Amino acid sequence: MSVKRIWKWMILAGVVLLALAVLIPIVVVQVSKAFTAQEQAARTDWTFSTGDVVAQSSQWQVDLTEADLGDGLKALQLVPQDIEDEDFSYYDEDVQERLYQTVQELKNNSDLEWTASMPLAILNPYGTGSNGLYLYFETDMATSVSYTVHVDGLTDFTAEAADASGKDYTKTHEFQLIGLVPGEVNEVTLNISGKWGNTRQTIHFTVDMPQTRSGYATQLKVTEGESAAAQAGGLFTMMRVNGYLGYGFFFDNDGVMRYEMVLEGFGLDRVLFCGDEILTCVSSSKLARINGLGQVTWVCDLGEYDLHHDIGWGADGEVLALAEERGNDTVEDRLLSIDTETGEVTELINFSTFLQEYYDITRPVSPSDDFFWQAGEQDWIHLNSLQYMPESDSVILSSRETSTILKVADLHGEPALDWLAGDERIWEGTAYEDACLTQVGDFVPQYGQHCVEYYADGEEEGVYYLSLYNNNYLSINSRDLELTVDDSVGRGLYGGEGDASQVYIYRIDENQRTFSLENSFDVPYSSIVSNGSLCGEDGNWTVNSGVAMVFGEYDSTGTLIREYAYECTMQNYRTFKYEMDIWFR
Repeated sequence: MSVKRIWKWMILAGVVLLALAVLIPIVVVQVSKAFTAQEQAARTDWTFSTGDVVAQSSQWQVDLTEADLGDGLKALQLVPQDIEDEDFSYYDEDVQERLYQTVQELKNNSDLEWTASMPLAILNPYGTGSNGLYLYFETDMATSVSYTVHVDGLTDFTAEAADASGKDYTKTHEFQLIGLVPGEVNEVTLNISGKWGNTRQTIHFTVDMPQTRSGYATQLKVTEGESAAAQAGGLFTMMRVNGYLGYGFFFDNDGVMRYEMVLEGFGLDRVLFCGDEILTCVSSSKLARINGLGQVTWVCDLGEYDLHHDIGWGADGEVLALAEERGNDTVEDRLLSIDTETGEVTELINFSTFLQEYYDITRPVSPSDDFFWQAGEQDWIHLNSLQYMPESDSVILSSRETSTILKVADLHGEPALDWLAGDERIWEGTAYEDACLTQVGDFVPQYGQHCVEYYADGEEEGVYYLSLYNNNYLSINSRDLELTVDDSVGRGLYGGEGDASQVYIYRIDENQRTFSLENSFDVPYSSIVSNGSLCGEDGNWTVNSGVAMVFGEYDSTGTLIREYAYECTMQNYRTFKYEMDIWFR
């Protein structure tokens, strides 16, 4: 081969390599952007398989179909006639009103007598829970209802039904039966008992429940821990499971799915309880209240904002929410107030102006940073949890990007930074370094933490305890700041041998302006997302390590009782355990 030809090939190879060097980062960023954009996507297909149409309500534009539940219980499904329209959503108050009125007409049909042995049964009447079964019937005397769901090969699920009336004993029974396992033949036993505890009637029926809408597994892999402590009651609630966005999954202590909540998109983030209803995220830009029957009673559209990471109760029944302004260069740096009566959305704090002197020294995420999938975004603070303090009208926030917990005082008056807790070197040389609490004791502070929650009152006013999930992962993507940290701190997204995250309990002393580590225990390593939260009355913990794809229940000493392995794409945001008293007595 001639020298001239060799040079041509070398030049061509150089051009190809240069092109690849330019194109690969662009492709990686674009693919990553498409991945993260799933969080803002809204469901466009609400249709589902069902049986033949048996009746129609022309007034409410709802088809009544026969639910395909096998040869056992005969049940209906309600199908809005506009379900295939482009802008249809079950999270629409008008749609919910039409479904509610259809249910009322069925209940009040004078030609039919609904009894325990022949109840009005509707599968997922309000479109929000694919395996929720609505039951309505009357009894001669005031009674209560409990039930057991049996599936071959699984532990029986037993619960006391919470009636929609709020009464423990009633002659008119209306509730949502929770616990039917998708894709299985469920044998149900209803026990109808009087006020003295005597069984007045026992009803048996089977339900051949269809598969999950999401395709998610109904049985998690369970590993026993070393603790023999009893588990708390309630259901584990998996939130924002990547690869399965637009659903919330509820699992029992044996790792069996008992409810699949169908959302408009995004994930739950957190469930707030308000009387006989829950309030939660149902898409990246909507909150909704849902009652125990699965009926959506209130929807709030956040307009120009997208939710991110947390919601919580604020002052006088308001909801506080972490969010970002859609289309803005900065992300995950807004605190909103939502009036639950009027639906009015107010931006309380834009942190890029609230902490402007710090914001000004940050930069956008670059393709070479650890969080390259956010390239171009100004994710300079990354707020990921909030805890309102009503006595002082203040809010405690967690910032992942700065590995800092911060408190803002006088939230509804003239908000002011009260303190910062974490590695104070991050704030050195900034206008806020004097706000740092002094670390007391020899311990490694938190890095990349999530889910900071109020744990307990302290010994005197101005002293209290906070719990948090310490991801124990340091990655700064908005500044060219290099910190030398303890060898125990993780530096890899997926970790390595010996890496661990922790549940931390901090003592905050505002009088002395200090923070100290009072207790901690190791949990599986997760560089991002995750939570460690109290559950039950005995001090147990529900801990989700999202990147490790496990959650577990730990006793009050931090010893594992049971661990559950799950499937997802990269990570599951949070798992809490709720008693769900909108469903159970």
